[in-house]
Amino acid sequence: MTPVADLVDFIVHRLVQHPGDVVIETTEDGEGSRIQLKVNAEDMGRVIGRSGRTAKALRTLVSTAAGKAGESVLLDIAE
Repeated sequence: MTPVADLVDFIVHRLVQHPGDVVIETTEDGEGSRIQLKVNAEDMGRVIGRSGRTAKALRTLVSTAAGKAGESVLLDIAE
């Protein structure tokens, strides 16, 4: 895993009730990297947050960490 994916893994495992169901897949495309985050359906509310605040904060952290590493990374969240 990339350092940015490790950061996502670290944060998400502490947010969810079912850490064993967390799956993080990293793919490369023409624009940069894409991190696909899959969590248990019961944990979607925790990861998304009220009005999407947690997801937005997580994406901001990913963007900042990727920028420091000189990369472009997008975060997708799915069930």
